[in-house]
Amino acid sequence: MTLKTLNVSLIAAGVLAVGTAGAFALKPELSNPSAAGAASVAAVTAPSAAVAPVPAQSVVPNYRAIVAQSGPAVVGVTVEGVHKVTREEVPQLPPGAENDPFFQFFRGLPGMQGRGRNQQTPSQPFKGQGSGFIVSSDGLILTNAHVVREAKEVTVKLNDRREYSAKVLGSDTTTDVAVLRIDAKNLPTVRLGDPQGLEVGDPVLAIGAPYGFEQTATSGIVSAKGRSLPGDAMVPFIQTDAAVNPGNSGGPLFDGSGAVVGINAQIYSQTGGFQGLSFAIPINVALKVKDQIVATGKASHGRLGVVIQDLNQSLAESFGLPRPDGALVSKVAPDSAAAAAGIKPGDVILEVNGQPVERSGSLSSRVGLSAPGDKVKLKVWRDKSAREIDAKLGGLPNEDTDVAANNAAEGGKLGLALRPLTKEERRANNLEQGLVVENAAGPAARAGINPGDVVLAINGKPVTSVEQVRSVIEGKPKSVALLIERDGERIFVPVDVGPPRS
Repeated sequence: MTLKTLNVSLIAAGVLAVGTAGAFALKPELSNPSAAGAASVAAVTAPSAAVAPVPAQSVVPNYRAIVAQSGPAVVGVTVEGVHKVTREEVPQLPPGAENDPFFQFFRGLPGMQGRGRNQQTPSQPFKGQGSGFIVSSDGLILTNAHVVREAKEVTVKLNDRREYSAKVLGSDTTTDVAVLRIDAKNLPTVRLGDPQGLEVGDPVLAIGAPYGFEQTATSGIVSAKGRSLPGDAMVPFIQTDAAVNPGNSGGPLFDGSGAVVGINAQIYSQTGGFQGLSFAIPINVALKVKDQIVATGKASHGRLGVVIQDLNQSLAESFGLPRPDGALVSKVAPDSAAAAAGIKPGDVILEVNGQPVERSGSLSSRVGLSAPGDKVKLKVWRDKSAREIDAKLGGLPNEDTDVAANNAAEGGKLGLALRPLTKEERRANNLEQGLVVENAAGPAARAGINPGDVVLAINGKPVTSVEQVRSVIEGKPKSVALLIERDGERIFVPVDVGPPRS
């Protein structure tokens, strides 16, 4: 994983080693020390009759029992794949550097794969590790989408050290939830809970594989609920102070009774490691996504079509509101659900289906977790009075939902995604036929084949189509010999195909 750390950043707490986690700038919230002090004094001097009853969950939990009961259902997730290097990630070389005779010594180094004559898209093989947990005894597993992003091979390791090749049923990057399936029966499962019953101060327990240390348990408390994070406004995160580090992503967050209430997903850090602020996706959000993926292979999210912001006291007073609650609409997208419903810039959305909207993030999560086509009843503040508006939600315009295949697109257990050379490529490289490697994973990647290589022959026979390669692999050979052209040079590469893993 390329773990990018900003001055203060939110980091996907997931893939260990080379992976695809992202970092987001986050402006720390400022507090009023005098107001905090006044609140403390008020809490101390308030009469005992005004103290709210203590929730039953606040009883000291038995962490030993939770680990013993649910630990066997927590799994390690190991991934292999090829990361497509972006233009920003490729080192900028001086003009004409590729013609320098010394440039050949740098080929194969990270960031240099895209500098060859045949390689159009620089790529970087990677291995990563995260966590997950079993939700059904027939092999259904939940983890984070960023754990399996760009993965071509996914391996699940159980608590008893058994390993299974996993299929990614679907991956929803909007909520950062992915669903895996392994071919196994009678597996241990976690008990699912209700995150809506959580309160700040309740005890929680995280189990995962931080830095690859499997079955690591850490405890803490709920620090806040309904957190809206930069780039993730759709998910009302559970904030905790349980220690979560790279490798924990996708692992379960348990409440004091031993029920799963969230999926550990991100950390707030200046260094890339744990600093007391961890964020989990509520399990009810994850289960909605899981049900959609199992049924259709993808997840869909509703869209109202507005740009919104929080109110402060000054804005609230200017709109005639007694409190700075609600989501202030600053822009309405044309041809959107909001435009069709008559919502206007300057409206303040106070409720969705009878549920109050205290901050703009609440609106984003309630709308985003609905399905396209759902009807919602909005309470809107306009011209210093409230009114009811009905809206029919649309869908996200370019929904970032991945339905992942278990192996490379066309290469099966060979691990190659191939396409024919274009006329221009044949002419430029003086080739009559060949297949360009779009992606390499599994056996082919281990043999040293890279994206951008051109496959000229398999087992001594010139290749003219993807179907020809597929027919050879369907014969289940133990190994194949591929004739590869790379940067004007040709070499035979033996690939040990072998039997598939179970």
